[in-house]
Amino acid sequence: MPKKIHQVVQLRSVLPGVEALSLLSEHSFPRHAHDQFGLGVITVGAQKSWSVVGAVQSVAGDVIMVNPGEVHDGAPIDGPRGWRIAYLEPALVARELAAEFGGSDVVLQPVAHDRGLAQQVTQLLEALPSPDGHADELLLACLVRVVKQHRLSGPRLACASPSVARALEWIDAEPAAETSLSELAAACDVSRFQLIRGFLRDVGTTPHAYRIQWRVRLARRYLRQGHALAEAAQLAGFADQSHLTRAFLRQFGITPGRYRDALR
Repeated sequence: MPKKIHQVVQLRSVLPGVEALSLLSEHSFPRHAHDQFGLGVITVGAQKSWSVVGAVQSVAGDVIMVNPGEVHDGAPIDGPRGWRIAYLEPALVARELAAEFGGSDVVLQPVAHDRGLAQQVTQLLEALPSPDGHADELLLACLVRVVKQHRLSGPRLACASPSVARALEWIDAEPAAETSLSELAAACDVSRFQLIRGFLRDVGTTPHAYRIQWRVRLARRYLRQGHALAEAAQLAGFADQSHLTRAFLRQFGITPGRYRDALR
């Protein structure tokens, strides 16, 4: 059986708070989340995914967007799909939009069929490697259009279950800590079954999977800060570097070693 296509390239970015990558892959990504906003363009093929608004599909030419902490997944439709995407730190987005939107919560829709925006995002991605490419102006232009035309009305939906909200707060506070399902359920005053069922309904994944996703993002932060792979794995709560490597590759499609090397 031929090996599935999977190519990921970390792209250079001169803008602080902005990372970028390109991907061409037949792989399916499990449900996971990012710390940053994602703003990209499907370059080839098509994808189906689960998002903040439910199931969506995107095809070549569509703009794809992800919100910080939004659990989502992705699977190709009839062959490999590819995209180029910029990941934006929430603090950067908040700073750029403060004058226009103040402190209001920005929640972006997952897919936009907007050729003009796709062109703007493509121009931004092409300008990111160059110090004189006016990437900062292009980024602001993209954000203005995105927030004015492709922002979901109303705040992010809150968890329907108070117990799930408490569990999320518990994990978010100490993602590297070891807490069993029984301990977490007891802290939330529900049974283990009730917690699992509520988590799957409200978050789209299990508490353990959510914690692992958090740890991967935490390890990614440590790598950006210059920590060694083994140290980042330990600080993020992984048993060893190999556990981090498997989880990192599964979530981001690239090994932590390659990600670290791209930062140099």
